[in-house]
Amino acid sequence: MSGGRHTVPVDVHLLAVRDGEQGPEVLLSRRAGDVYAAGLWHAPSGHVERETVVAAVVRETLEETGLVVDPADVRAAVTVHHRPPGGQERVGFFFEVRRWHGTPQVIEPDKCDAVGWFPLDGLPEPMVAYCRAGLDAYRAGAPVALHFQDPGDPIAHDPAVDRLVPVPGHGIRDAAPEEAVRAFAERAVGRIAGWTDVSWAREESRVWQARGAEGGTWYVKIHQNDRFHRREVTALRSWVPSLGAAAPRLVASDASLRAVVLTAVGGRSLHGATHPPEKQRRIFHRIGRLAAAVHRGAQPRPAGDTLPVGKLERHLDGARPHLAPGDEEFVRATAEKAADLPALDVVSTHGDFQLRNLRWDEDADALYVIDFERSEEGPAVRDFVRLSDAWHGRPDLLEAVMDGYGRPFTPAEEAHFRILSVLDAVSGISYGAAHGDPELVERGCRTLARLRTAPRP
Repeated sequence: MSGGRHTVPVDVHLLAVRDGEQGPEVLLSRRAGDVYAAGLWHAPSGHVERETVVAAVVRETLEETGLVVDPADVRAAVTVHHRPPGGQERVGFFFEVRRWHGTPQVIEPDKCDAVGWFPLDGLPEPMVAYCRAGLDAYRAGAPVALHFQDPGDPIAHDPAVDRLVPVPGHGIRDAAPEEAVRAFAERAVGRIAGWTDVSWAREESRVWQARGAEGGTWYVKIHQNDRFHRREVTALRSWVPSLGAAAPRLVASDASLRAVVLTAVGGRSLHGATHPPEKQRRIFHRIGRLAAAVHRGAQPRPAGDTLPVGKLERHLDGARPHLAPGDEEFVRATAEKAADLPALDVVSTHGDFQLRNLRWDEDADALYVIDFERSEEGPAVRDFVRLSDAWHGRPDLLEAVMDGYGRPFTPAEEAHFRILSVLDAVSGISYGAAHGDPELVERGCRTLARLRTAPRP
């Protein structure tokens, strides 16, 4: 043995990430008073006490920022093995959180004198080198990083003595796409000066924000399969232009790379956003209007079987360990009713119409929709299935959506909607369980519980 066993302190760091005007932004606080690294920016953080690391980051977030975080919304980002310039080594767990309640503020003025949002590709200085190392590793997608500073190194981040050593893992993200994709994008829009990975966590499609050398911002996306690529390109070339400024425009596509270049739209994602009730109703009214515009994008036509019951058995196999007693019987009984329903006309549908794909620009008073890789023809009610979780318990939001849409569902649509919701819930549970997405699993379980107790249409 080269040395004896030893113990190290364990600390946790909050990476609260939101969708900013120019890309993802992270919440940082500035240390102040009689504390370590006073005057330097740092992520909200603290020591683990007699608790789990998840409980610790939830507690520290509330104590330092006033934000309330559900433990189910905490995601592992990166673990850093760190040694300060003259102190004991330690292990830090950095957690990503994209949903919370409240507005960040200075809660402990004796330890912090400011909080603010900063672009991930424009972090402030001076900044604690340890925290900067964790953020840089997170941006690169490394699951683990080493950051052993030498005696005499500054506490503040200094590019000249950057000690970060990312430890590669399965699926590590690159800061920029591969050379072939970069060349494709530059042929479309000219020289690109900077890339920022803005992909959703645990999604296999990749998205980068590209900043032009002479100005301008675009998004470059690589689809996870040919089917998604065809769907998005087809939608962007056919019915999406009818939405005007409410959707991005296709600049270029390459089927061999499964890549597209898109214009940028403004606003921030509504996923995890908080607004006063009156503003929420106004936004949901606009969502209903946008859904109506989507469904007017192509002429409706009669269709045969529009209920995807064929994959039910496969999805049940993946979801079964997470189902509550009676869920499977309820799912099967609901799916059996599909055969007796009249067919609905099919229209253009977004396919993944939910808050994370909707962006609200407060200054421009504008709503935008993105991500059309699941677009296909289907019944109009299909687009309300994933959105319905957002109005659960808020009949005023449902009323606002329907008022914006211009009409209520027909009885036949109500019946289709119920079956589609059950099938989507089971599919989501199965997919979430297989891809390590507990939020998706929880949403599916929550939907089944709600539908089992809801009045029959």
